[in-house]
Amino acid sequence: MWPPVVLAPMAGITSAPFRVLCREQGGGLFVSEMITTRALVERNAKTLKMIRFDPGERTRSIQLYGVDPDVVGRAARMVADEGLADHIDLNFGCPAPKVTRRGGGSALPYKRKLFRAIVRAAVEGAGGLPVTVKMRKGIDDRHLTYLSAGRAAAEEGASAVALHGRTAVQHYGGVADWEAVARLKEAVPDIPVLGNGDIWCADDAVRMMRETGCDGVVVGRGCLGRPWLFGDLARAMEGDAGRARPGLGEVAAMMARHAGLLAEWHGSETQAVTEFRKHVGWYLKGFEVGGDVRRGLTTSLSLTELRDRLAELDPGQAWPADADGPRGKSSERSHVHLPDGWLDDADDCAVPGAAAELDISGG
Repeated sequence: MWPPVVLAPMAGITSAPFRVLCREQGGGLFVSEMITTRALVERNAKTLKMIRFDPGERTRSIQLYGVDPDVVGRAARMVADEGLADHIDLNFGCPAPKVTRRGGGSALPYKRKLFRAIVRAAVEGAGGLPVTVKMRKGIDDRHLTYLSAGRAAAEEGASAVALHGRTAVQHYGGVADWEAVARLKEAVPDIPVLGNGDIWCADDAVRMMRETGCDGVVVGRGCLGRPWLFGDLARAMEGDAGRARPGLGEVAAMMARHAGLLAEWHGSETQAVTEFRKHVGWYLKGFEVGGDVRRGLTTSLSLTELRDRLAELDPGQAWPADADGPRGKSSERSHVHLPDGWLDDADDCAVPGAAAELDISGG
């Protein structure tokens, strides 16, 4: 894969329209929103809609979330047998309380035998499709799991592992631990290791690869409102110092196109402009835009109204110097919500109840 860049799955963000925008800017692997394995095998209508890909998407990449090896294996087999995707990524990194309190996401690698069984089932079910693993350092600094989980994933046939250099309790706060990425690369030398965390610009990605020895990067919040970042990443990987610096007029045009793609995808302008509201602040980060205009953009009820509001922006305003940097949520948590007794026995292979997989496709 070149460039060695992955768009991280993000709930409510990495649907097909956003993936299209990012893919047009530069190459890499662009992963779907998180898909619940039980909902997939039960052919939940919402989940089946979420796994649709744009006709031009290659390679089609889907992220699966599950806690039951049998169900995960069936989901992987379904993806392979029905040609639903070309690559499967397993989610062991989600820190959301509604996921960890049920034993999923970043809580699950603590149960090392269960983790190993899930990866094995996915690899076996996927047949010839590559299966990768995305994870965090652990639950907290007292319960780090990434080294043992990385080794287990490699031993069970994972094609690559990606590490977000934060624990679950950090959520998206603090500073990502790039040294942990380097330690994982040393511990897992036989498959690619990808680094994730605090990549806000293309130069951050190059620096992470240089400092940690990792084989590629996973970009999440850094591309929010910035699909141009993937063009920067492609140039940076080739040693080109050129970077995208779109003015507000170009940004507004991209915003209009993003909303239009959402409308085509959902078949509803109302749903599209409502979903697009969360993107407004990310696109306009650093630009001088009045509060009334911002409010108008986040209360528009149709594409026409949204475009009229976008036309009020100053197209000549230059790319702001502080546009790079942290984007999206960044707070830490006081603790990680876990099932009762979850930390009592790391070798316990009991599968969490079915409630751990209900109604959370997309995160």
